[in-house]
Amino acid sequence: MPLNWKMGGLLLGAVFFAAVLLVKPIGVSTQFVILDGILWNAVDPSVVVESGEAKSGYASPNAYLNKSGGKYAKSVANPLNYSFVFVIAMILGAALSAALRGGVPTAERHMPAIWRANFGDSVLKRYAAAFLAGFIVLYGARLAGGCTSGHMMSGMMQTSVSGYIFAAGAFLAGIPIALYLFRKEA
Repeated sequence: MPLNWKMGGLLLGAVFFAAVLLVKPIGVSTQFVILDGILWNAVDPSVVVESGEAKSGYASPNAYLNKSGGKYAKSVANPLNYSFVFVIAMILGAALSAALRGGVPTAERHMPAIWRANFGDSVLKRYAAAFLAGFIVLYGARLAGGCTSGHMMSGMMQTSVSGYIFAAGAFLAGIPIALYLFRKEA
């Protein structure tokens, strides 16, 4: 039996609270940068090097990986840390959830009526739009120095002013865009 949104929200809040209390605030977009660094370092081992001068013990000629005393360079060199494992666990958890619920429905079978009313039946168009939207969100998250889970969810839980500003901005941008894109009702 699927959880209703209220129970899901309470469980999500409990997980975020436990993470903040026991380990550190949750944020995942940086881990995409770390994965890029891992792949880049596999091709070019000079991307991350040990350094006695760096605060973390690792340095990189890449300014982003080298910032904060090589903090991200260290994560590239030693990816089995809390944040990276958390992202892998999210992916595996989603796969497990889908499997327990009987698999992921095909796009043809599960295309929302509001999408059909506004954009037609093309599965390719739906996947392309989802990919483009995900890319824009991730790009924006990196420009902002964090993602919705880090800025909005963890940030608001810690009563961070920037978390509230980010949340307001996300909704002030998202609601009008959704109203414009999905103006035809199902």
